[in-house]
Amino acid sequence: MNNHSSRTSDFILLGLSSNPQMQKPLFASFLTMYLINVIGNSVIIAVIQGDTHLHTPMYFFLSNLSLVDICFTTVIVPQMLVNLLTQRKTILFTQCLAQMYFFVAFGITDNFLLAAMAIDRYVAICRPLHYTTTMSPRRCCLLVMASWAVSHLHSLTHTILMGRLSFCGDNVIHHFFCDVQPLLTLSCSDTSINELLAFTEGSMVIMSPFIFIVISYICITWTVLKVPSVGGRYKAFSTCGAHLTVVALFYGTIISVYIRPSSTYSVTKDRVVTVIYTVVTPMLNPFIYSLRNKDMKQAFKRLACR
Repeated sequence: MNNHSSRTSDFILLGLSSNPQMQKPLFASFLTMYLINVIGNSVIIAVIQGDTHLHTPMYFFLSNLSLVDICFTTVIVPQMLVNLLTQRKTILFTQCLAQMYFFVAFGITDNFLLAAMAIDRYVAICRPLHYTTTMSPRRCCLLVMASWAVSHLHSLTHTILMGRLSFCGDNVIHHFFCDVQPLLTLSCSDTSINELLAFTEGSMVIMSPFIFIVISYICITWTVLKVPSVGGRYKAFSTCGAHLTVVALFYGTIISVYIRPSSTYSVTKDRVVTVIYTVVTPMLNPFIYSLRNKDMKQAFKRLACR
């Protein structure tokens, strides 16, 4: 009862800029990026589902990644667009927790799916004779289901702990959505448990898939360098280029934001970095995975002809 009475009922999201002249340009920019993201990833899903040539583990994971990217951005951008258009920057405490829950859940799912794609490339290149049995449809489905289940359990834990905190002082969030670190800085309760969990369990959830990716690509590089022909090496590496680009963009930004103590939190820096992995990277994924992919280009042509 004491915690409830001292808790603020809503928050104010300051957004990316408080300058009134920047609101319309920001609205136009983020609306464009959001539409490109939704349309591009929807086309990727439609092409993969509609073309039997793409019913393979790699494209199965890619279609799931595209779906998660749409959900990941949808959790944040529509609310931000409303705030930019109406200048109404308030968000209820329950809505803020819900936004944080789904943001963390979809972000971690993205994380695990990138690891699953790295494992798929490792088996395809390093263990080609065992590829069909190792990456069977049943195992691929189990990998995706496990990614969703662990991600939502992780997010639920952080959301429950956040819901137990009191916010009795400043209710201004210096961000464009309800993220974990900005909320912790506003709490007037003891946040040591939240910070400890974020730094230990959170680091493990983010870094474990990253370590899997690094080990997979070390093994892939070692195997590919043994291929005698230059053309063979190029062909093997070309199948991994798009995935490596997305991994670099995603982990390069997300690690700099979350794998550190909250005392080093920087409002301006973190807002810019967060835009990259929440909006820019999901928007670029369809282009990264399709522009240099012959299978995807051919499937696009077949879909266009139909």
